[in-house]
Amino acid sequence: MTLRIGAEEEFHLVEAESGRLVPRAGAVLGRLAEPGFAPELQRSVVERNSGVHDTLDGLFADLVASRQRLAAAASSLGVAVVAAGTVPLVALTPGDVTDDPRYRRMAEQYRRVADEQLICSAQVHVDVPDRDTAVRAMCLVAPWLAPLLALSASSPFWLGADTGYASWRTMLWQRWPTAGPAGCHSGAASYDALLGDLIRSGVISDAGMIYYDVRPSAHQRTLELRICDACPRVTTVVLVAGLFRALVHDACVRLARREHSGCDGHHEWLRAATWQAARSGLEGPLVDPVTRRSAAARTVLLGMVGRLRPALEATGDWDTVGELLERALAEGSAARRLRRAAEHGGPAAAVALLAAETRGAAQASPVRPAGPAVEREGGVSPGESRGA
Repeated sequence: MTLRIGAEEEFHLVEAESGRLVPRAGAVLGRLAEPGFAPELQRSVVERNSGVHDTLDGLFADLVASRQRLAAAASSLGVAVVAAGTVPLVALTPGDVTDDPRYRRMAEQYRRVADEQLICSAQVHVDVPDRDTAVRAMCLVAPWLAPLLALSASSPFWLGADTGYASWRTMLWQRWPTAGPAGCHSGAASYDALLGDLIRSGVISDAGMIYYDVRPSAHQRTLELRICDACPRVTTVVLVAGLFRALVHDACVRLARREHSGCDGHHEWLRAATWQAARSGLEGPLVDPVTRRSAAARTVLLGMVGRLRPALEATGDWDTVGELLERALAEGSAARRLRRAAEHGGPAAAVALLAAETRGAAQASPVRPAGPAVEREGGVSPGESRGA
């Protein structure tokens, strides 16, 4: 079973000289005469939808090429492109939204929440057989989403200050009425009935405003991951995509075997686990989805990969994911790198680092070493298992 993957990336636009957020999406998009790029709610953000891919290598090449084209278009206007949950240098400008009826309506209804939607995410789509499977799979993958957030955490700064969080974007995002854990449903009919109730309540206007951490796509036969910060390095997006594809593959297999999800209906711990991941990133503890106890991020993520080994091998991603995870754990989160840059050169240095990583500086291609399993103290190397 080959589950194809795709990604949606959101990018901040900053003034190249000062590093400050600028509402230049319309001008930048005007320089890109190709499909796949689109505006977002705020005029300082551009979104790009990737193609559909069978392999992580294909996704990597697609994302690198699209970032290069976007950066070239922006640089001709004196603008730099930044992939991160937030950028350090932001000035709130209420009402500065894209001129679109839906976005204007959102700005009027949600006011301060919409005004402060100066955040960017990375979203991953994975094929599913049908909508019923997508809805039922949400319950199985939900416990493992907070570790993916920790991998992506790239937003320690807000309004020029260090928030103390690795992903402040998460804290801003959770103010929307439908953000957070998705809950469990018996199938598409149950889920769609809830969606209809929410729309009729007037709290949201359409299915696109279901902002759960994971959701079935409203337009495609995919399950969509929505919990992650935008990632400065493409390799982080690829790592998250590989892990999420494995989670979906594993869920589909378990559903086909009619295995019980193990869900007890209580999802408060999922919100708590998300908070912990947003606070810590890779540099502090996470909530282990198996024990629901505090554990080192390395322990949680290596245990996750070991559990997903059959799915990773089935999708052909075992070596790539193992190598990229070891690299991520060794180098730390983007939030950590940004704090170090700011310590030495202030917020502008952090923005410069983000822009450089976004356009591909110091970014290595995914590595898929061949060979037998190699046991290594303290971790999992490609080809090695920690057990199912």
